[in-house]
Amino acid sequence: MRVLSIASECVPLVKTGGLADVVGALPAALAAQGVQMRVLLPGYPSVIGALESPVEIARFDDLFGGPARLLAGQAAGLDLLAIDAPHLYDRSGGPYLGPDGRDWPDNPERFAALSWVGAHIGTKGAGDWLPDILHGHDWQAGFFTEYLRMMGGTARTILTIHNIAFTGQTSPDRIGALRLDPARFHADGYEYFGTVSALKAGLMGADRLTTVSPRYAEELMTPEFGMGLDGVMRHRRAALSGILNGIDTEMWDPATDPLIKPFDDLRKKAANKKALQAELDLPEAEGPLCIIVSRMTQQKGLDLVLQALPTLLKEGGQLALLGSGDPALEAAFLAAADDPNVAVKIGYDEALSHRMIAGADAILVPSRFEPCGLTQLYGLRYGTVPVVALTGGLADTVINASPAALAKGVANGIQFSPVTTEALQNALTRLAGLYKQPRTWSRLQRNAMSQPVGWDHSAAAYVSLYAELTART
Repeated sequence: MRVLSIASECVPLVKTGGLADVVGALPAALAAQGVQMRVLLPGYPSVIGALESPVEIARFDDLFGGPARLLAGQAAGLDLLAIDAPHLYDRSGGPYLGPDGRDWPDNPERFAALSWVGAHIGTKGAGDWLPDILHGHDWQAGFFTEYLRMMGGTARTILTIHNIAFTGQTSPDRIGALRLDPARFHADGYEYFGTVSALKAGLMGADRLTTVSPRYAEELMTPEFGMGLDGVMRHRRAALSGILNGIDTEMWDPATDPLIKPFDDLRKKAANKKALQAELDLPEAEGPLCIIVSRMTQQKGLDLVLQALPTLLKEGGQLALLGSGDPALEAAFLAAADDPNVAVKIGYDEALSHRMIAGADAILVPSRFEPCGLTQLYGLRYGTVPVVALTGGLADTVINASPAALAKGVANGIQFSPVTTEALQNALTRLAGLYKQPRTWSRLQRNAMSQPVGWDHSAAAYVSLYAELTART
């Protein structure tokens, strides 16, 4: 089967979050099961610069404001198709935000172009390669179903929702500029509370919908988590599947990781903790060393961590944080770092994230909602016990250290609910108590390290879905 993955970011070329990890990992995971996947990306400077021996396979005289080329090549072991459109993508800043931290004002056109080219490939192919399936990711690829319909393409379509909170909205006065069919501006098309929504277009138009964990698929159909689209998700219930994300178990392998002191048993893990404490200028402590590696937003529940931090410190624990985002949260954590048992690094550092996950005792993921989450999977892989909110993929991947699970020897972390300061405080108290029981604690760590977190099962689920779709054509 030939599948075109349409996405706005992809590891290791461009990344702002977990979407990039998934887009980068899927091709290799699926190749092992007989699927040929190519990835279509906007031609950001990092993407164009990484292409090896690119070949031009199509030209567009006017791609939403200027000429463009479609280039094919390889980069980082991936088969890539890149949209070389300097007027849309050749600029400083991130993929979505300018250097001033604000959305690019032409983001609707920039990602409509991504969808347009995806639909073009689904209709006319890329050279002699014609995909059977177009697999779009999030709102940035949402219009591909509308354009495919307009172009008369017959490829089957899937949209994966990585985070429904981002809907790709813009004003209806842009319908013409976005080359959309104005007759489709209604509840069964791309209209969303009087606005144009790229995500709504994909949700209504795709043959199948997936999201990144079974529990999140259920949550999306509720007002609490559906972000105003819960009615749409209930309407498309029969088309929706929850397929859990995996991680790259070669890149994240404690036995071979070149960024840490490699370990294959828990006794050797201790050397990473000692090194991390020295690097972050943290003293030895009686309690667990907890870490957070995260975007700093309200979604991630980091305000709750600030409120619950005194409980962790009272239990003899420590906290190290790596992340950036909300300026108020950044300032509050930097202030908290006045305590000698708190270390804060603002920004992102891939190598440091590996050292933190390898060296910590526990990783905190107190998200108010979390479609899948990857950091808890990295924690499991490295024997770093996750403390997570009972939501989305966090609930699907962590087995709570309840009395029954501890008695059966299957627990690998701590879950808490509801997502409140008090519940997190109780979870941190439970964590400290378990940490003081060496035999129980080491069993938790061993269980964590033995938990399957790779792509094998999930890749098989995607292959099954692809096969079902192509069988219907």
